[in-house]
Amino acid sequence: MLDFLAAGAAGAAPPGWMQFLPIIGMVAIFWFLIIRPQMRRQKAHQAKIASVKKNDQVVTAGGVIGKVVRVDDDYVDLEIAQGVKVKVVKSTLGDIVPPGGKAAND
Repeated sequence: MLDFLAAGAAGAAPPGWMQFLPIIGMVAIFWFLIIRPQMRRQKAHQAKIASVKKNDQVVTAGGVIGKVVRVDDDYVDLEIAQGVKVKVVKSTLGDIVPPGGKAAND
């Protein structure tokens, strides 16, 4: 009698792939809630930085605000004050300030 109960309990166990179902669900949740939106923001940022042109006002990742004087493939020359030009790596640009944007201390 006990052999019959043990065999029945072993036969009722779920398949092995069912153990991975919660892990697959967590990966799907992370993908749709964290990874995918971050990839979208990154692509939008890269497109924005690629469209930088002369006379745009930009903010670097370090917080320096300047006007674009010259654009290369990898570098941008910024005028941060009258007669003061700085060469920065294009990928360190944080944002393009829209026209009519005010400075932080105004």
